[in-house]
Amino acid sequence: MKKQHLPEKTCVLCKRPFLWRKKWKKNWNEVKYCSARCRNNK
Repeated sequence: MKKQHLPEKTCVLCKRPFLWRKKWKKNWNEVKYCSARCRNNK
């Protein structure tokens, strides 16, 4: 994917936008948090 066309989501916890990353390729639909820090501070 080109950087201009990356999908974007908003973090459920901090409400910041974050872009698609290669490590989320297989489970992008399940990703809710922008980082491990947000995921651990549910």
